[in-house]
Amino acid sequence: MKLNINKFKFALAALFLLGVQTMSKACEACELQQPKITRGLTHGTGPQSPFDWVWVAIITVITIATFYLSVKYLFKPGERDKNHIKNNILNY
Repeated sequence: MKLNINKFKFALAALFLLGVQTMSKACEACELQQPKITRGLTHGTGPQSPFDWVWVAIITVITIATFYLSVKYLFKPGERDKNHIKNNILNY
């Protein structure tokens, strides 16, 4: 019987993500202290004032922009120079 490596990697990743998801949920005591919008997502008391929500929004925008740019430059880096250092590794 030959094991399909791609299916095995997918199953292993799925099990890992399910395990992480269940461990990262807030406990019952913390859930009662959270505002409605973040209830069940994090531990602790959560944002308490409108100024805290401003910080959450700023951090969210920075995180989304960073993720977008990292994926964009991973798939289309835009460097076409034949003498670029990446070609030393790719053409080796």
